[in-house]
Amino acid sequence: MNKLKKLKKSLSNYEKVAIAYSGGVDSSFLAKVAYETLGKNAIAIMIIGDMQPQSEVIEARNLAKKIGIELVEINIKGKHIPEFNLNKKDRCYHCKKFLFEKIKKEADKYGISIILDGTNLDDTKDYRPGLIALEELTIQSPLKECMMTKEDIRTFSKEFSLETWSKPSFACLASRIPYGEKITTNKLKMVELGEEYLKERGITQYRVRHHGDIARIEVEKHEMKKILFDDSFVDLVTYFETLGFKYVTLDLKGYITGSMNKFKEDQKI
Repeated sequence: MNKLKKLKKSLSNYEKVAIAYSGGVDSSFLAKVAYETLGKNAIAIMIIGDMQPQSEVIEARNLAKKIGIELVEINIKGKHIPEFNLNKKDRCYHCKKFLFEKIKKEADKYGISIILDGTNLDDTKDYRPGLIALEELTIQSPLKECMMTKEDIRTFSKEFSLETWSKPSFACLASRIPYGEKITTNKLKMVELGEEYLKERGITQYRVRHHGDIARIEVEKHEMKKILFDDSFVDLVTYFETLGFKYVTLDLKGYITGSMNKFKEDQKI
């Protein structure tokens, strides 16, 4: 049995489910398959807050509408989660637990006790304390259980004509700030606007790492020329300065998933 058939069979065993939805590659694919399998007995629940760009929220809403699945939204600010603001190395654990407790409570209003999330097999290879919170709350991760990798999900998403099949990987904006550095709404907004600027410049995979008054930009190596060998790089620097950064740097190592995990709480830049 191939992985897609296994996933559909797994989902068919549930009466009703709620998908923790973000509009990203994984949760969008899961929402699509769940809706095709369970119809109106599958809903999507999305957290909206300052930890994700508004452009992502808009795209997620539009995609949910195309899929046909009912979308429920919960508004939460990062400042409402004390451990989120403190930004210790277990931040993701506390944040995930807080958010998924809210999702479970919302799903209960619809008579749904089964919550699914888009964790895939590749996610288990990186430092992700949030996965512990999901286990404690008995959140089901069918993509991981069916041994689906990110590449599998992109391949199947393309077959389903989901535009997310080629969407760059994304993560909570807080992941741009070193552990131990307090997270504020202003810092998150600086990162969001900086990354939106890079997106508008045609760069597909990017991160703006916030190191105090330094912006450390990560892009794929083949896209560095879009910054270094373009006369408009002066405009980029000027724009980042208007956001509040004094120095704008390009990391020559390129984009690296989870690169902030190497910065421990007692390390400063």
